[in-house]
Amino acid sequence: MTIRFSNLSDAPTIAVFNQAMALETENKILPDKLILDGVKNLMAQSQFGFYVVAEIENEIVGSLMITYEWSDWRNGIMWWLQSVFVKKEFRKQGVFKSLLQFVEQQAKEKNAVGIRLYMERENENAHKTYERCGFQLTDYCLFEKKL
Repeated sequence: MTIRFSNLSDAPTIAVFNQAMALETENKILPDKLILDGVKNLMAQSQFGFYVVAEIENEIVGSLMITYEWSDWRNGIMWWLQSVFVKKEFRKQGVFKSLLQFVEQQAKEKNAVGIRLYMERENENAHKTYERCGFQLTDYCLFEKKL
């Protein structure tokens, strides 16, 4: 398995993965053009984040996105783990763990102060996976206001 930073040619695959993840976890359909443009725009603006992909025999089998948040309380950058997806036939084979180890190493090298994520409350499989990987449930509750 190879873990690497994504490149523009990976955008269509990552967009398809994001659509599959949204459908699987939230029963939401993401429009093709919107999600592909969203992936490409992040890739073009690295100050906002990046994607990492896992490959097995030159096939992308998993991906995730990292975005950044400044934390004045910690005087540093918090990395947000988002858009995590592993193809079903490759789950429980260490793909996510390998992606996360790569991200953690990069975060340490860049002096990030921590890694956070959010997920659907009912996604028990993800909850268990993240706990096994050392993440802890926080006291924070997430709110959103659409603009």
